[in-house]
Amino acid sequence: ALLPALGLLFIFIGYLLRQAKRNFFIGIRTPWTLSSDTVWDQTHQLGSILFMLSGALALLGSWSGGTTALLLIFVPLMGSILFLVVYSYILYKKETGS
Repeated sequence: ALLPALGLLFIFIGYLLRQAKRNFFIGIRTPWTLSSDTVWDQTHQLGSILFMLSGALALLGSWSGGTTALLLIFVPLMGSILFLVVYSYILYKKETGS
């Protein structure tokens, strides 16, 4: 029951990310997203999609069980987080021209 709940939680978080305004408490908080509304918005738009996809994969993984379930839950989520950190940095560098 825990694994499907995690999948649903990731989907819900993805839904909420799309609506999050820049703040210091929730969201994808990197130095670059916190420095720019544009970087925040673009990172969270993509983050919303990636978190919902990660949640869907977690739901699929919950039915497979075992190691496959853990891989389908944590690999997409960790990959998404790492990608979003790099993505926010690239967006910030493009915006500031440095």
